[in-house]
Amino acid sequence: MPTISERDLAATLDHAILKPELTRSQVDAELDIAAEWRVFSVCVRPSDIAHAVERLAGTGVAVGTVIGFPHGTTSTAAKVAEVQQARTDGASEFDMVINIAALRSGFDDVVVDDIRAVVDAAGDSIVKVILETSLLNDEQIARGSRLTEAGGADFVKTSTGFAGGGATVPHVRLMRENVGPSVQVKASGGVRSFADAVAMLEAGATRLGTSGSATILGEARRLEAGGEATGAVDQSSY
Repeated sequence: MPTISERDLAATLDHAILKPELTRSQVDAELDIAAEWRVFSVCVRPSDIAHAVERLAGTGVAVGTVIGFPHGTTSTAAKVAEVQQARTDGASEFDMVINIAALRSGFDDVVVDDIRAVVDAAGDSIVKVILETSLLNDEQIARGSRLTEAGGADFVKTSTGFAGGGATVPHVRLMRENVGPSVQVKASGGVRSFADAVAMLEAGATRLGTSGSATILGEARRLEAGGEATGAVDQSSY
């Protein structure tokens, strides 16, 4: 199996803390996992931003959040307001859900304008656009990726994790092929093992969204120590 160091892999991870039922103590436990494993960032619910920023102060872990989550159907004005509040609360990255219906309807101008408004509201902060690939065909995924670039976003992202399905190697490759070098790809949804993570990175992703950071990085640590790989990826889904 191809290898990547624990440290390099951690630098690709956005630790997702987004389930609506999580209590404050459960959120804190997840924030502590992110700090312990020194992942790149956490992606938290908007109402948890300020608390996450305070708890993670001094750890080097960035705090991101979601916009228009999970369906993307909120108005552009509402998405912009979410970004503005999130910036006030201390978030530095924003994962927005694309207007899925507009994309499927072929309303490309609506999609681009929605993305552009969020990008403008975010200022110098990173914006990632979630396509929700499980609801799209290949043409829509390719076009959505190109529209993401046209809207000025920094990343195109596979999934919310709340619509079934999730990231697949073919979809990550398709997204990578349809954006220029200035736009990165984030694989999210179903990335649960070290093998999953490596497969997505090899397909062209540079950031991974997962709630399984400890599992993934624990496997990387075992491999660095000379252990054998476990939890091989199910290639049938790719």
